[in-house]
Amino acid sequence: MRKIFLSLLLVGYLAACTNKEEQNQNANTKPADNANTHEAVVEEVIYVSDYTYLRVKENEKEYWLAVTKTEINKGEVLIYKRSMEMKNFHSKELDRTFETILFIDQVDKKLGSGTLTTPQKPVIEKLNVKVEPANNGITIAQLFNNMNSYSNKNATIKGIVTKINSGIMKRNWIHIQDGTSSGENFDLTVTTNEKVSMGEEVIFNGKISINKDFGYGYSYKVLMEDAKTLKNL
Repeated sequence: MRKIFLSLLLVGYLAACTNKEEQNQNANTKPADNANTHEAVVEEVIYVSDYTYLRVKENEKEYWLAVTKTEINKGEVLIYKRSMEMKNFHSKELDRTFETILFIDQVDKKLGSGTLTTPQKPVIEKLNVKVEPANNGITIAQLFNNMNSYSNKNATIKGIVTKINSGIMKRNWIHIQDGTSSGENFDLTVTTNEKVSMGEEVIFNGKISINKDFGYGYSYKVLMEDAKTLKNL
């Protein structure tokens, strides 16, 4: 069933490309080697409107991948299984033809991978935003000021999406800010399977975990997990 879904997805992508950003009408496509799990180190990242192009290295072999637009950094290790190869693929936005490129329907990041010897969470910049709390919701400042009382309970918080990391441990990791702060704590990390956009105002409801440590330098004083988006209240 998964193979059928992937085939339909990629066929739909190729059809949509005639109305979207890029497609070489004479490009040849074929399924790539999908039998094994691949781990590839990111050597170069190029963003366009809808996709992220990645030059990667796997076992001394360099090649190009394409994924739906996702924030990926040089030095990270990507894990994927299924792909579709396109030959002589032309990107109109880049005005560039890739001799061969693999389109990936699902990719995960290897936790802790990167260019640093000791992986670290990215530095988050405090933005000048002001978001009124949702009805029956709380602010980020209130959460951090009373984190013990919210531990293992659900909370509702409205904020602006300031950073997105997709496909890590089969979840999307979203950073939101609402303009409030408790000391140096002004940013809330949210894990969810839902998709949001950068700069979007969202309302999340999820379980609050405190002092969560995943190892590899990824620890969180406060984390909202398994969140769902709510309509504007």
